[in-house]
Amino acid sequence: MGEHRRDPKRSEEPAAGHRKRGGSRPGRRTFLGLAGGAAAGIAAAGAGLAACGSDGGSKGGAASAAVAPPEAPAAGPASPSATASASAAQKENDKPGNPDWRIGNAGPDRAIEGWADRVSVLPGEKFGLHVSTTAPGYRVTAYRMGYYGGARGRQVWQSDHLPGSRQSAATVDKATRMVSTDWPVGTTVDTTGWPEGSYLLRLDADGGAGQRYVPVTVRSAATAGKLVVVNAVATWQAYNLWGGYNLYNGPTGGYPTRSLVASFDRPYDTYDGAGLFMVYETPLIALAEKLGLPLAYTTSTDLAGSPDLLKGALAVLSLGHDEYWSPEQRAHVAAARDAGTNLAVLGANCCFRRVRYEPSPTGPDRQVVCYKTSYQEDPGFKQGKPATNDYRVAPGADPESSLLGVIYDGYPVDEPYVVTDPDHWLFAGTGAKAGDSFPHLVGVEYDRVNTGFDTPRPIEILAHSPVTCEGRRSFSDTAFYAAPSGAGVFASGTMRWVESLDATGDGSNGNDHAMNAQTGALTTQVTTTLLQAFAAGPAGKAHPPQDNVAQVYGTK
Repeated sequence: MGEHRRDPKRSEEPAAGHRKRGGSRPGRRTFLGLAGGAAAGIAAAGAGLAACGSDGGSKGGAASAAVAPPEAPAAGPASPSATASASAAQKENDKPGNPDWRIGNAGPDRAIEGWADRVSVLPGEKFGLHVSTTAPGYRVTAYRMGYYGGARGRQVWQSDHLPGSRQSAATVDKATRMVSTDWPVGTTVDTTGWPEGSYLLRLDADGGAGQRYVPVTVRSAATAGKLVVVNAVATWQAYNLWGGYNLYNGPTGGYPTRSLVASFDRPYDTYDGAGLFMVYETPLIALAEKLGLPLAYTTSTDLAGSPDLLKGALAVLSLGHDEYWSPEQRAHVAAARDAGTNLAVLGANCCFRRVRYEPSPTGPDRQVVCYKTSYQEDPGFKQGKPATNDYRVAPGADPESSLLGVIYDGYPVDEPYVVTDPDHWLFAGTGAKAGDSFPHLVGVEYDRVNTGFDTPRPIEILAHSPVTCEGRRSFSDTAFYAAPSGAGVFASGTMRWVESLDATGDGSNGNDHAMNAQTGALTTQVTTTLLQAFAAGPAGKAHPPQDNVAQVYGTK
């Protein structure tokens, strides 16, 4: 539909003290050192969209709003099942946590690493853990991630001492440049007695040789009466550069050598093996569990394969970076919205790439297929399956804005977040005033309302933040609309929203992209209000939006 432009995914250097695999703490403090490609094919679709490619500068002064950290008021009316679920969540988080879940000695590369042969399991199911280590043995400890009085993790299981060995190197498929391993099962993990939730398994090599994480989800069989946390595993894998390839580049650092397919049969290379989960998902999970809300847990692959999974769900929560969606996942989320399920997009660049799942030797849905601009070479496309390219471009163009209300607009930026409508119900309790700005909250990717694309109306713009993206002026928008079903749909408009929930201090140490405590207090209060409203039922009925696009943009 438009000319192909450079891919907006280029790397930003990690903050001091962070290493991709090693380091003394989990790397949730920076936007990932993302692999970049030169031309992954973001296309302008007739509305003046331009991809940006250079590193964004830091702009914006101190926040002018004095926002106090929020308390956690009780959630609004909910169904009996939701109330029971909330009680279960509270009981779980009343248990003592284990702050030692954090990795303190990652050790050298390849000291120990592993992967699970199931992305998710139901409680009581088993999965295989495939481990490679230079040490003679290791131990596995499973931590459920939540709030736990601020500890953020609770130990639920630990293995016996296990024998270890160094496994074979990765293999690279010649046709697709897909990286995978054929490591044998080191141990089988039985999740009997494990509560639903997001987990990190920590691998500890003998003699302090090294530590790594392996993420896995203990998913919910049903979601009725709950807010559904979606672990965006397809996006985690798209950015996984373990073995030298991901869906953005290869060993040359360029787009032409990228993988066309990404396999789950390998470790994650960033954040000590935790991948994108650490920075883009754990802060929101901690807040939601602290509030005692009724939560269910699932993954992007599970949503794709389960048409009825969202039946009766109160809300779907898309977290900080949730870019890669299959058509099936999108259809199931849209159907849930149309049945009254709320949708919260707590990031940016959501639902941007269209993917297909295929099996690997270890099981179904273990490969993420996304050919992007090379979709015509995809054997699946030649067989009549949907193109694995960007949703907004042909063939089968269906811009993400028709579902989300906002549309991805560019990368990279680092700009203040500017409040436009302080009287909006979502800003209640923040003390924010019109024009208040919060430094660095808009980044590194952003979305906006753009009626040149299919946009549900009426839609409200709560925050309208000016940005300059590689010399092009635009805006990042936080927006809310109501579907005909009454479901409310919220989009933050910035990828740093979830990360900002942990922002403290004055920002001078550079952590969390130098976002400060005022920013953290603002987003925590807004997110608290949002989640509690979504837990009470269709938020579009309770809070009908008043369209202000003409007022904000001066156009219809």
